[in-house]
Amino acid sequence: MANYLGVDIGGTACKIGRVDENGQIYEKEEVSVNFDHYQTPILVTVLKAVKNFIEKYPYDYQKIGVSATGQVDCINGVVIGTAGHIDHYIGSKIKQEMEETFHIQTSVMNDANCMLLGEVWKGKAKGVDDVVAITLGTGVGGGIITGGKLLTGRIGIGGELGHMSIHNHGKQCYCGGVGCYELYASTTALVKNVSAALNQEVDGRWIFAHLDQKEVKEILEQWIDDISAGLISLVHIFNPSLILIGGGVSAQEENLIVPLREKVLNHVMPRFADGLRLESAALKNDAGLLGAVYFALTQGKD
Repeated sequence: MANYLGVDIGGTACKIGRVDENGQIYEKEEVSVNFDHYQTPILVTVLKAVKNFIEKYPYDYQKIGVSATGQVDCINGVVIGTAGHIDHYIGSKIKQEMEETFHIQTSVMNDANCMLLGEVWKGKAKGVDDVVAITLGTGVGGGIITGGKLLTGRIGIGGELGHMSIHNHGKQCYCGGVGCYELYASTTALVKNVSAALNQEVDGRWIFAHLDQKEVKEILEQWIDDISAGLISLVHIFNPSLILIGGGVSAQEENLIVPLREKVLNHVMPRFADGLRLESAALKNDAGLLGAVYFALTQGKD
């Protein structure tokens, strides 16, 4: 059995796991990357965590696959941008530092693309040639499979779905744009809107537990409308056969997935709805880690 190391770097935590060539995850650990508000650079924390993992589980690792938040030059394995505010992260030479430290061939890909690749390998997108995937969380991430190939763009940062505009005269985004999708469709946006309306701090779990309150339900319905607006445009551009919704909130089948599916299928042009499915992603928190390993296994292959 061949062993591979999967590393999934998020904005708050890094997951590390040993994965075989069949996508079976064995040992898995998680460490915080924002424990001191990023005063320790994320990559420093990750390198230390990977070193500790390898020492604890000293297998012969064939490759390292890294899923990384932010805009990632997947050719050189470097973080070249982020729409958020993570100190000491842009410019992180993940591939170079990993290979120099551990002497193991390393590949790096954006986390939303890795989520989709994980679903292609072991989840609901297996065998599907045209897929649009979005992750709803702190922001909105995205990945696109078209004609059986991952859309990456020239240097690997294509598919930045969270920063397409859905409101031309909308909110100012921290990325410099106006009306960006994630300002309306992220779980963060939902939580902010409900908290402001009720003048109290809430979280996503609280919201879905209090849908008997009219105001909360109305805000949720507007949020789903905003998510569907972006998805309808993406359907008309890419003509997928599958839309996957990821992120923790995707577990809300009755209160999110079902009404979102109905809105999208009812509002795309009729022929675009033919054979179109909208479903929650299957792999949950393991998707990025598995996708990172899958990218390492298939990089350079048709």
